[in-house]
Amino acid sequence: MLSDIEIAQKANLAPIEQIAQKLGLFQEDVEPYGKYKAKVSLPESTSNDMGKLILVTSINPTPAGEGKTTVSIGLADGLNQIHKKAVLALREPSLGPVMGLKGGATGGGYSQVLPMEDINLHFTGDIHAITAANNALSALIDNHIHQGNELEIDPQQIIWKRSLDINDRALRHTVVGLGNKAQGVPHEEGFDISVASEIMAILCLANDLADLKTRLAKIVIGYTYQNKPVTVHDLQVEGALALLLKEAIKPNLVQTMEQTPAFIHGGPFANIAHGCNSVAATKTALQLGDYTVTEAGFGADLGAEKFLDIKVPSLDKAPDAIVMVATIRALKMHGGLTTEQLANEDLSALKKVLLI
Repeated sequence: MLSDIEIAQKANLAPIEQIAQKLGLFQEDVEPYGKYKAKVSLPESTSNDMGKLILVTSINPTPAGEGKTTVSIGLADGLNQIHKKAVLALREPSLGPVMGLKGGATGGGYSQVLPMEDINLHFTGDIHAITAANNALSALIDNHIHQGNELEIDPQQIIWKRSLDINDRALRHTVVGLGNKAQGVPHEEGFDISVASEIMAILCLANDLADLKTRLAKIVIGYTYQNKPVTVHDLQVEGALALLLKEAIKPNLVQTMEQTPAFIHGGPFANIAHGCNSVAATKTALQLGDYTVTEAGFGADLGAEKFLDIKVPSLDKAPDAIVMVATIRALKMHGGLTTEQLANEDLSALKKVLLI
């Protein structure tokens, strides 16, 4: 049996310009990143009418995930097979899970988005841009303190962390500013994975660059010696941060194995943020297709609930249908089996959870 990557490498990919043409996009709307990836700017002529929105979620998942992405891709491909104009809107993978236990996030088998290796690794650089903006803010905070600390920021109450898009537990709790006076003010610090950055969550809720700048300005980075909150706007650096993200806010266009158009953009974790792809990408898909298939991270009690409570108000569009993924593996786990036992047949565990 072929592996996922072997299947992906045998796929017949269409040039990204052809995928864009399926959506009615013109050459000036598409910025190619190689042959099979592109950034998309929504054309001014596009109607504000939105198609149907289908949300894919799942029961509480096992550590390996339960196939929401695979189901989403298969559903969009199936809709196109029956001549419905369907578009995917999915999250982009983080290098942390890709290099860790969970692995990639581009589907599996013959239900994949492509080019798989590019999407799972650096893709179009969105997450790197978020990392740069996140760490630029950290540097600007430290520099403000070093240059006289006009805002009287308390170094012991800085809550903004640096970020890196990889799992590196040695950096979770660190001390920075060590050395002589020129090295800054020593204080405790830490690194989050980039997709856990507040900037990732903000980018995925912003409608455009102006909205992004407004939201960035409201970030609280720490507190003064008088315990008053300090924001990005107090530092007057929201414009610089938005500038670093001017390309990252544009949705990414790729394709499935069956050449269904797919927007893959943004990916905040659902356990600390809202776990959905960007509003910009979903709105673009809704305006260009008759059916948009999207997903929400983790289970329905986490990602889907946050989709409805947090993303829907920014999107101004509620799902027209919700698909619930319930795998045999996850059902057995809810029936009392351990992770190591999930590969074994166990009808008694299924009966417990299905109340048969």
